Parts: sequence; structure tokens; C-alpha cells
Amino acid sequence: MKKYAFNELTVFQYIYLIHGAQVGIGVLSMPRELAEVAGTDGWLSILIGWFAAMAVSLVIIGIMKRYPGKTIVDLQPLFLGKWLGKVCVAGIAVYCGFASFTVMANTAAIVNTWILSQTPIYMVVILLAIPAYMVLQGGLRVLGRYAELIFYLTLWMPIVLVTVLPKTNWLYLLPVFKEGWWPILAGTKSTVLSFLGFELAFFLYPFLQKKQYAVLGIVVANTLSMLIFMNITLFSFVFFNPDEILQYTWPTLNLWKVIEYRFLERMDIIFLAFYLFYLSTTSFPYLYFSVFSSSQLFGAADHRKHLGIALLLGILLLWLYTPTFMDLLKWKQWWSTGGLLFGYALPVLAFVPIWLLRRSVKE
Repeated sequence: MKKYAFNELTVFQYIYLIHGAQVGIGVLSMPRELAEVAGTDGWLSILIGWFAAMAVSLVIIGIMKRYPGKTIVDLQPLFLGKWLGKVCVAGIAVYCGFASFTVMANTAAIVNTWILSQTPIYMVVILLAIPAYMVLQGGLRVLGRYAELIFYLTLWMPIVLVTVLPKTNWLYLLPVFKEGWWPILAGTKSTVLSFLGFELAFFLYPFLQKKQYAVLGIVVANTLSMLIFMNITLFSFVFFNPDEILQYTWPTLNLWKVIEYRFLERMDIIFLAFYLFYLSTTSFPYLYFSVFSSSQLFGAADHRKHLGIALLLGILLLWLYTPTFMDLLKWKQWWSTGGLLFGYALPVLAFVPIWLLRRSVKE
């Protein structure tokens, strides 16, 4: 019997889990971050980041194909031995837990700034922790269904955004390559990090029912994320002039603020309310695999106790200390550094010895 048969995922759930993990807080600030470095040529940085994420994603699938019944947690003791393997599993748990905590803290800060300005940040996190526990206690299959549901519930967003087209000026994008390739390549750092989430394939592959579609699934997930990033970035670049966009912390929210209907004025509030679901599809998978790793590390069959402890620790930390905007930026940078190591460096470094080992066996 398969070790993870109870929590098997369909191809669509696999796609939406990876896509949901990628499209998080980066969408809100990406247009400004790209404009600061690459100007209106920043949309080209998205294509380069997408290509890099696709290449590393295929490397991850290539590694996992050789061990179809094992997650990255199972592989660490196999490759590194018992004790060093446990240290690496602990590091993976910390990485995933910190990523989830960073997304939740940023989500609470956005809600605190945009809607509930008089509400303490820890109270907002408590409200976010309740659905997190309700979804994640059911295991990966429930999480996959949740990611699939949220994807369909938010399909209307790109369609509504088209209503700003009459107010746009596409001449802002010209000329292309204003300052050459260097600013575009420099902006790629932001986009490469925004595609983080594909590394969860290290965990998801053993749960996939039809593993022959793993490559297709991760390609579709990365491409969906690229289209979302491109959509919101291009609309921001042609709506705000090149100097104006630099004035907004979250230009995406300011873009939605100008959309009005006769029966509805604050469309940005509706967008943010639905976007909170999208943010949850980023934080929930990281939180689940953090407690999945920690429970495997301590030999616990039930992850719910670890889940409850992780959520309580997050709430307690934000109750004792309210992070500033600079703190949140610093946490994102730390997560980005960990993501570069776990998401990009680790697959490439692991693939080389595995390939050499298989080659020597064949010879």
C-alpha cells in the first residue's frame, strides 16, 4: 500500500496548490518593485523569472521521479544519514513555517492598513488562524480541494480589471529596452522570488495520483502565475505614469480603487476581501508542510497537535511584538534568501550527484 494513498491529489489540485503558493503578496507590490529597478521594461523581467522557475521546476520533477513514493522529508535521511538528515528536515520545517508566518503577518498588516486600522495585528492573525486550522486539520486532500475552490472563486478578477482599459496609456511602455538589458536582469531578482512555491513539488509529487502528468502540471502552474503577474503589472504600468507608480506601496490596490460602479464605489475592498483567500492559498500550504515535516521529524502520525502549536506561537509572537513595515520587508528578504537556497540552489545541487550516481551504475 502507498504510504500517502489517503491524501492523493488530482492533477488540478496539484496545479492549483503550486499556483496558489506562488501568487501571494508579491502581486500587490510587484509593479512598484519592478518599476523601481527596470522601469516599464519590468514586464520582461517576469518572462525571465518564469523561464528560471520553469527550468528549476523540471529539475525538481526529474529528481522526484527517481523516488516516486518519497517526499523531500523522506529523502533527507536516505541521502545524508540519520542525524544530518534530521537537521535538514528541521531546517525545511523552519523554512516553510517562516514563509507561512511572513505571509500571514503581511496579510494582517495589509488588512490593518487598508480596512481595520484600529484593530491590533494579532487580532487579525487570530481571525486568519481559525480557517487555517479548519482547513489544514483535514490533511492535504482537503487543502487541495480548498486551493481548487479558491481558484474558481477568483476567476472574475482579471475580467473586471479590463474595465480600466479606457483610462490607460500604452505609450508608457515605449520605448522598449530604454536602458538596455541590465535593469531588466536586475529586476529578475524580484520576479524569481515571486515564483517561489514551485519548490513545494518536493512534497506534492508522492501525493499525485497520475504522476505522468507531473511535468505538465508544474508547467501549467508556473504559466498561470506568470499570466497573473503579467496581467497586473502591465495594467499598472499603463494606468499609472512611470513616476506615479513609485509613490504607492501596493499599486495593485490603488489600481482597483479607481474601479467604480453605480451600485458599488469601493471595489478595492471587494478585491481585497477575495484576495485574502488567494493569500491563504500561499500561507496554508507552507504551514501544512512545516507541521508535516515537524511531525515526521518527531515520529508523530497526527499533524494536528503541531498545527495548533504553530498557530498559537504565531499569535503569541505578534501579540508580544507588533512588526513595523521595515520588519515585514526584512522578513520577506529572509524568506527570499531561504527560497533561493531551498527552491533554486538545492534542486540543482542535488540533481548533479544523483545524475552522476545513476550514470556510474549504468556503466
